[in-house]
Amino acid sequence: SKAIELDSISIIFCYRGISKNDLQDYRGAISDYSKAIQIEPKNEIAFYNRGISKYNLLDYSGAINDFNKTIEINSKNKEAYYYRGIIKIKNLKQKNSGCLDLSKAGELGLDKAYDEIKKYCQ
Repeated sequence: SKAIELDSISIIFCYRGISKNDLQDYRGAISDYSKAIQIEPKNEIAFYNRGISKYNLLDYSGAINDFNKTIEINSKNKEAYYYRGIIKIKNLKQKNSGCLDLSKAGELGLDKAYDEIKKYCQ
């Protein structure tokens, strides 16, 4: 918080958001990630982490939107594909689309995606 008072650059809000997320203050984390995005509209880290916080709050459509934006900024973010796929399969009953996301995450090198494919996409 003191660093933000001195220099409110985007990454500082991201770091504080990560700390708040770790403390399960998901709403506070979302607020910090949103501030980071206001400062730097193409902040992949902020969109991805805000998606995780929204996922933890069971805001699945909000999380999907943030993971979509993460992928738009960096089409090789394997974790964003992974979490988007999990949400689609487990929470939104979009098995085909979710399995495609898991497959993409696996292709990008995220091995745990293949475990989920075995579990949900066979």
